[in-house]
Amino acid sequence: MKKGFVFLLTLFLSLLSMSIAAGPGTPWTRIDKNDVALLIIDHQLGLFTIVNDQTPVQLWSNVLAHAELGKIFGLPTVITSSAETGPNGPIPEEILELHPNATIVRRSGEVNAWDSEEFREAVKATGKKQVILAGITTDVCTAFAALSLNAEGYTVFANADASGALSKFNADLANEQMRAAGVHVLSLFTIASDLMRDWRATPGGAEMLQFYSKYFPSYGNLARVHAAAAAGNARV
Repeated sequence: MKKGFVFLLTLFLSLLSMSIAAGPGTPWTRIDKNDVALLIIDHQLGLFTIVNDQTPVQLWSNVLAHAELGKIFGLPTVITSSAETGPNGPIPEEILELHPNATIVRRSGEVNAWDSEEFREAVKATGKKQVILAGITTDVCTAFAALSLNAEGYTVFANADASGALSKFNADLANEQMRAAGVHVLSLFTIASDLMRDWRATPGGAEMLQFYSKYFPSYGNLARVHAAAAAGNARV
C-alpha cells in the first residue's frame, strides 16, 4: 500500500513539474484579414489518394473551402506543389480557377516548402505577418512549413480540416507538435468565422451564407432559418 502511494505521489509530482516547465499555452490570437496571407501547400491530386484520416468527399470539400476563403476575403495567396510530374500529381484545376492571379511555386525537390527560396520570397512578398495554411500531408507538408514559418516570426494558423494525413494517429501527432511550438491549429469553421467576425461586415452575411451553404450545409440551413425568422419579425 505504501509503495503504491509513493508511486502515485511521485507520478503526480512528475506530471506537475512537466506542466510547470511547459508554461502557459499559446495566447489566443485573432486572425487579421488585413494582415494575413493564404498558403496552399501540396494540395495535389496524387497526394489526395493517400489520405485516410477523412473521407475523400470531406477532404475535397475542405480543400476547396480553404482555397475559396482566399477569394472571398481577397487574401494574397501562394500555391506550391512538389514534383507535379511524378506520383504527387497536379494541382486541381478548381483551385487554380479560384486563384488565377496567385503566385504558384512548383518545387523540384524540397520536401519542406520553406526550404524553397522561391516559396520563401513569394510569402515575404505578400507583406503579411500572419499566414493561414493547409497541406497534404498534415505531418509533413503542413507541419514542416507551419513550424518553419512560426520560427521565422509569422503568426501561423494551420487549417486542420483542409490538411490530410495517412492516419488519424499521424495527424494527431503533427497537430500536437505544432500546438506545442505555438502554431494555432484550427478548424475550417473557426477560421472562416474569425475572418468574417461580423455578419454585417463586408465580406459578411451575403457572401458567407453562400460559402456555408456549399461547405457547411447544416449551418447554411440554420442561417436560412434565422434569416426567415428575422424577415418574419420585420413584417409583424
